[in-house]
Parts: sequence; structure tokens; C-alpha cells
Amino acid sequence: MTACIVGWAHTPFGKMDAETVESLIVRVTNEALDHAGIAASEVDEIVLGHYNAGFSAQDFTASLVLQADDDLRFKPTTRVENACATGSAAVHSGLKSIAAKQAKIVLVVGVEQMTKTPGADIGKNLLKASYLPEDGDTPGGFAGVFGQIAAGYFQRHGDQSDALAMIAAKNHKNGVSNPYAQMRKDLGVEFCRQESEKNPFVAGPLKRTDCSLVSDGAAALVLADVDTALRMKRAIAFRAAAHVQDFLPMSKRDILKFDGCAEAWKRALAQAGVSLDHLSFVETHDCFTVAELIEYEAMGLTPEGRGAVAIKEGWTQKDGRLPVNPSGGLKAKGHPIGATGVSMHAMTAMQLAGEAGDMQIPAATLGGIFNMGGAAVANYVSILERLR
Repeated sequence: MTACIVGWAHTPFGKMDAETVESLIVRVTNEALDHAGIAASEVDEIVLGHYNAGFSAQDFTASLVLQADDDLRFKPTTRVENACATGSAAVHSGLKSIAAKQAKIVLVVGVEQMTKTPGADIGKNLLKASYLPEDGDTPGGFAGVFGQIAAGYFQRHGDQSDALAMIAAKNHKNGVSNPYAQMRKDLGVEFCRQESEKNPFVAGPLKRTDCSLVSDGAAALVLADVDTALRMKRAIAFRAAAHVQDFLPMSKRDILKFDGCAEAWKRALAQAGVSLDHLSFVETHDCFTVAELIEYEAMGLTPEGRGAVAIKEGWTQKDGRLPVNPSGGLKAKGHPIGATGVSMHAMTAMQLAGEAGDMQIPAATLGGIFNMGGAAVANYVSILERLR
């Protein structure tokens, strides 16, 4: 391990009309530095995760972080992007700078403001995370892409509507305890299972409750090398960090297997020297409920085609064998694209530091994170543990 999370900040996710991309960045930057107990002058490097793709007219946003404090001026600052895994791309970029001894302290910020964009444009922007020559005319946009994935999974492995409803209900129930979540309402399995006026089909077999929310929000982390972190109030270490990039066209792979996700988990677990059974919980990328279902299989929790067992047997409930998305996941928490991966790391650090409040998993020692961009194209896994 070469780096630790020593501080974090997180806005509520949701519709934030009074905020801008700039104000969200400034807010979490100052709060994260304060939480870590360090001055802006001590930061060696800054990485901003901001997908944008048309959501914000201001498309050159790296230097907006400097608006938080004049002492950040002249710090090397870079914006990174890797679709819905943009936040984790920013985190992993910071880790590499620390590992290369180019920095001792790195500030990582993730941000997105999506709700001010007209609905039709939101769909077009999100579809840019697909392979446009094949998927550019998909009805329903990115939801349509995952609707096709869900339909293919149902065809191969049988109707999984019950399992998807149970995943949605689990995550909404967990989201009630998350003060940052966009939707803090326990919808129940029955509501999630049945088509209704409030829960219509959106794409293929996916209903509204199967889809993550359009969100505004930001999150930030302060990373430090281990020696520096051990002199600070808290030190949540990266036991492993793996990044696997797969083909963009779904036609070049079996999209029902999420091979990139599986490979990223394989590499991270090997790097950490642990098995999935050692993890206390996982925050995984449930942009759609079918994604979480397939991720159960890709991470090795169940065999291929048997992901439903994990939710039906209660394994992934908060008190189960491997709690998945105790934060409520993207499904309840919301999914401001550039902020999501940073948020997942912040939520995991909160758990391991014992600072997760009502979300807390008792005696959590190891936390896993899976964040993906596109349809299992950009795949990032982190495994975190508490040093102090």
C-alpha cells in the first residue's frame, strides 16, 4: 500500500438548483481539507473528475478547484474522464502520483451537475458512454442499452424480475439511512416489482425503480502517502487498486458476463492478498439493477447465471454474508457521473473509520469498491482498510 484517505467531503445528491459546478467543487474542496486537518498550501497535486459530455457549458473545469483557496494556485491540476467511472479514475490517478513519489498529498474532487439539462439532452449525453456506431440509435438512450442487457440476461438465464425488484428495494431501504442520498424512501419489494403509473417500464424489462437517478453533487478526498497519513487523525489505506479497460463495442464481448469487472476484482483481490469472504461490505456500481445482479457473478459471489441467489438468500442485505451498497448505491443515493466514484470511496472510508452513522456496518474492517464506466468498459476496483 502506498496511500491512504485522510479526509473527505460529500454534498447531498439530488436536484441542486442553487448550486453550480463551480460552487459544488469549492464547497467539497474546503470541507475535505478541513476534515483532513490540512491547509491548502500543503496539497501537492489536484485531480478533478468531471464527465460533462455536454451537461455544463464550462468544459475546462480543472482550475475551478483553485477557486476554493488562493493557496491552491500553481498546484498541478488535471481533469480526468472515464465515463461513469470518472470519479475512480481521478482517485486512481492520485494514487499513481503518490506511488511515483511525485506527491505526498493529493486532493481528489468529483463533480457533476445534470439536472439543469433538458431531459432529451440528458439521454444524448449519457449515450456518449456507449459505442455510437452500434448503439447511437438505441431507443431509451443509455437505459435502452441496459434494457437490452437485461433482456439478453432474461433470455439466457430466465426471468429475473423478482431479483431486480429485490435489489432495488434493498438499496432504497439502505438509502433511508444515508443523509447524502437523493431518495431516502423505503419503496418495498412489491412497489419495485409491479408496473404502475409511478413505476412504468423504461427500457426492455427495466422499470423506473431499476434505473439510477439523474443527479447533481460533488465529493472530495484527501489522499496522503502512508508515512504522512499515520501522523494524521485518520488513515484509510488502499490495500489494492485495479483498473481494467475492456472493448467499447458490446459486439466484441459477451456483455452478460462483465469480463472487465471480473478481471478487475481478480487482480484487486490478488493484490490485497484476500478473498471476497474477507470483505466486510462492497459498494458496487448499480447504475441499473441488472448491473448489480451481474456484478454479483463477476465479483465471484455466485456462479454465472446465479446472481439472483445472492439477493434472494439475503446475502447482500445489510446484515447478510456480504452487504452490498449499504449507502443505498447509485439507485437511492443518486449518480452525478463525475462524483460517483469519489463518493463510493468516501462512503467506504466512512464505514471503515466508524463514521458512517446509521449506515454503519458493525466492525467493518475491509471494504470493496467497484465503479464502472459504460457497459462494463472502464472497470475500477479498490479495496480499503483502516490503519488508524
